[in-house]
Amino acid sequence: MSLIEGEPIAIRNSRKAAAWGVHLFTASGVAWGFLALLAIQKHDWLLTFFWMAVAVAVDSLDGTLARRLRVQGALPGFDGALLDNVVDYLTYVVVPAFFLYEAGLLPPHFATLGAVLILMASAYQFCQAEAKTEDHFFTGFPSYWNVVVLYLFLWRLSPQLNLAIIVTLVILVFVPVRYVYPSRTEAYQWITLAVLSLWGALTIAALVQYPQVSNWVMAGSVLCISYYVALSLYLSLGGGRRR
Repeated sequence: MSLIEGEPIAIRNSRKAAAWGVHLFTASGVAWGFLALLAIQKHDWLLTFFWMAVAVAVDSLDGTLARRLRVQGALPGFDGALLDNVVDYLTYVVVPAFFLYEAGLLPPHFATLGAVLILMASAYQFCQAEAKTEDHFFTGFPSYWNVVVLYLFLWRLSPQLNLAIIVTLVILVFVPVRYVYPSRTEAYQWITLAVLSLWGALTIAALVQYPQVSNWVMAGSVLCISYYVALSLYLSLGGGRRR
């Protein structure tokens, strides 16, 4: 509901204050992203993931807050969705791309290329009208590069294999498979949120245990991600409509 003529001034001002508060909360993501960049520069990888996790927590909560407080339309001259995209591009794309480059996860001669591929593919995706569909799905691999670099960091694969994974995911950005938007896709939402909460707990455990991560922690984490991918493919192929 937007601000309308005749709406009591007190309610109008209250909604404006709430809207500015939510947008400020969203904008704090650039601070966490910048702190992550500083940690990368110092090669403090665990601190980097801490700041990245804070940024993800903000991104997970700000949309829900905006809907609960009905901030849409409260500030006609301010585009909260655009702000969200700017912050997301920094925290989900720029920070992980710099991490890949600086952490030596890619072959030295291809490190710059790998980072640039991520930046350009995600820039394309963020500008697509159907990047987020009306029924709340992402179209194409949804730039979860922070999750990708987490696994590449934990798995300690060869740089060549890491590059192959990056190139594959960059290609998937352009493949119109619909991926679940965890906080908004209605189908199986509570199961999805429970699984992803478990994934978050396992991720924390993995980082605490690093570099000797328990097999069961890693296996559980991969199973959670596998659930997300499998559900996305199922719904993308029409399973949600058949249900």
